[in-house]
Amino acid sequence: MFIQVYRILITLIFPILRITYIPKRKKEGKEHPLRFNERLGLYKRPRPAGKLFWMHGASVGEAISMLPLIDKLLREDKDLSILVTTGTVTSAEIMEKRLPERAFHQFIVFDTPKFAKRLLNHFKPDAVLWFESELWPSLLSETHRRHIPLVLVNGRISDKSFEIWKKVKFIAKEILDCFSFCLGQSEQDKRRLLFLGAKKAACFGNLKYAGVPLPVDEVKLKELKEVIGNRPVFFVSSTHDNEEDQLSIHFKTLQQAVPQVLILLAPRHPHRGAEIRDMLERRGFKAELRSKGGEIHADTDVYVADTIGEMGLWYQLAQVSFVGGSLISHGGQNFMEPARAKNAVLVGPYMHNFTEMLARAQAAHAVWQVQNAVDVVEETINLLRDESLLKERQEAAYQWTVKESSVLDGISQALKQELK
Repeated sequence: MFIQVYRILITLIFPILRITYIPKRKKEGKEHPLRFNERLGLYKRPRPAGKLFWMHGASVGEAISMLPLIDKLLREDKDLSILVTTGTVTSAEIMEKRLPERAFHQFIVFDTPKFAKRLLNHFKPDAVLWFESELWPSLLSETHRRHIPLVLVNGRISDKSFEIWKKVKFIAKEILDCFSFCLGQSEQDKRRLLFLGAKKAACFGNLKYAGVPLPVDEVKLKELKEVIGNRPVFFVSSTHDNEEDQLSIHFKTLQQAVPQVLILLAPRHPHRGAEIRDMLERRGFKAELRSKGGEIHADTDVYVADTIGEMGLWYQLAQVSFVGGSLISHGGQNFMEPARAKNAVLVGPYMHNFTEMLARAQAAHAVWQVQNAVDVVEETINLLRDESLLKERQEAAYQWTVKESSVLDGISQALKQELK
């Protein structure tokens, strides 16, 4: 009943959204200027011949977590092609660069019955793998109505979401009933999915543990290493609004304690690069902006890496990385990537998006959690001034990622059984 009511309401409301909300998104750069028709289900790319799986993830994190599974599925089935959909411009740019042959990206449609039908009519997927926690009723119900196998992969239900879903359990059950099988990120997620009405659920671990190393342009890496020389490098990655401000107050302390330190800073949303650079300059730092062709010089204090697809470069150059989204209530960002690149890894107090993952990492001494911006800088100073401690933390981080990568085999085997 809920889904039927939702489908009617979203159909009635969408014309209003199209003249109010959507133009605002376009103005803010949140819609691709040349590919907007994809959001309406007007796809130009033809369906590839043979078997086609459709994988959907909301944004960057979900899309990147798909990559090792995409690689494995394509290696094991030469007749398979994979459609990847996301809803953000940033994730589209990353997927265009990182998807292997026989996998391709398109934007997800807005969640109306009309657009959902267009997508399914055009691509006719043989199976759908839906990642994590963005559940769109029109798309899910239309897929279910066509008897297309639909699996929730890396399903996550946060504490906050669980409290909300418990109050409307009948809605959760109706949505989860669209899935033939649900794979939770953790045992807790599996239990919550079953409690809320999933027909069948299992847990083989978090697919983000199986991530492939970020791509690195070896020519650029060599050039940057030559420019940086022996300077110690601290990387502030995936930051959100206000985190740069909190940390920059203490950068002078870091510079005094660790002479010649180079601070790399990559905001989660690259369009914020210029405002961050301006803030740093007002605070007296010599800052350069990557997107505007800025280069690292001997007197560069902070290099703002506001580009897409170069995170692998910065992790390879850094010795210590702080992962943002964790000094504010956002709930953290994925810290597997710096660990996999043999960085010593720091996170802040707000890591509720990664509770189970953080617990496993801390048990392996792979990630160090601190309470505020002062602690981030103090711990960075400790690491950059103590080579043996730095090497110990770097190795622990890397070895943890090696151990956790086995999750991919369990998930792929479960999918084979479900989709055979």
